[in-house]
Amino acid sequence: MQSLTGITVLDFGQVYNGPYCGFLLAQAGAEVFKVESTIGETLRGRGSHSSATYPFALLNSNKKSLSINIKDPDGQHLIKELAQTVDVVSENFAPGTMEKYGIGAKALTALNPKLIYASSTGYGNAEGPYRDFLGMDITLQAISGVMSITGEADGPPLKSAAAFADFIAGTHLYAGILTALYRRQQHGVGGIVDISMQDCVFPTLATAIGSYYAAGHQMPRAGNRHPGKTLAPYNTYVARDGFIAIICIREGHFRKLCEAMARPELVDDVRYQDFPSRCQNIDQLDAEITRWTATKSRKELLAITQAHGVICAPVNNLDEVIEDPHMIARGSLQPMQHPSLGQIAQMQTPLRLSDDLPPALTPAPSLGADTATLLTDRLGLSQDAIAKLAAQGAIKLASAE
Repeated sequence: MQSLTGITVLDFGQVYNGPYCGFLLAQAGAEVFKVESTIGETLRGRGSHSSATYPFALLNSNKKSLSINIKDPDGQHLIKELAQTVDVVSENFAPGTMEKYGIGAKALTALNPKLIYASSTGYGNAEGPYRDFLGMDITLQAISGVMSITGEADGPPLKSAAAFADFIAGTHLYAGILTALYRRQQHGVGGIVDISMQDCVFPTLATAIGSYYAAGHQMPRAGNRHPGKTLAPYNTYVARDGFIAIICIREGHFRKLCEAMARPELVDDVRYQDFPSRCQNIDQLDAEITRWTATKSRKELLAITQAHGVICAPVNNLDEVIEDPHMIARGSLQPMQHPSLGQIAQMQTPLRLSDDLPPALTPAPSLGADTATLLTDRLGLSQDAIAKLAAQGAIKLASAE
């Protein structure tokens, strides 16, 4: 039995942020109904209404599909009725979208005081000058300051290619829902969860802002080096077959690295005797390390550094990432035969609880696959009523694809 068995969710998530939260809820045992328009959400193939995109398949495993047109008055009525039968409504639409159709947080929690209504937007729903700004991962990386500290000193600001702002917000959305569910258990009332992507990104700047306060100004972009240039070694280094990352955060780590390199004399070199000295002579130190790393493969370097207690890792390419032996051993990655994509690397939840195994992975549902079943089981609608709603465009049934 999973921790959230018995919890039911209407997941209006779009793209990455909301769907990742829904995925975590489903992997924790909740019954998650993915609510989409009658043409499907952005990540679903708009032409074929299929789930033949990897991100969609990755984020919508273990969910059921409910296809409702929220612009249609009957569709809005169905959402209001369903909201009175579930525990959670989750969405990451642009600010005001759900309110525009009369199915926003205040409307639905008024109908169901025990409902948890959770939303994640670029800047949150509370008052503030950015409240109505539209936000996506790249714009959040820009406004939060992440791009200003990413890249080389003489280059332009860069974004992270990984969509971390979306996923960290989805994680916080999940945490907010669980917090609200616990509060409901203690006090018997639901509530409104308001997650701002900007709020979620800010803590990731701890090192950079710490360096800003220490220096009294923003430091130049440092590439792969420490943002405040107060730690060295701290970089990626050329290997015979790629790159490897090495970091030393204590004096003992540097001594161990010198032992691994078979260069014990570097410990007593006045240029490298402590962190300030190493940072002052960082180019020379990185050159010394590169002369060593460039002669060996990443696998050899990993074996040597691990044996000496050095913090390091190879810079893996994507073909290595999707077959990572450690993640496969943990069950975090599993090969899955997808009906449209062929064999893919499917993730399971990163959350691990003792004696609480996540459910077996199932493919992302086809659009509207569970619409009829849900409306019958939860609202008691007849087949004739469902067929009428489908004919007028308020809902979409799987058989109508």
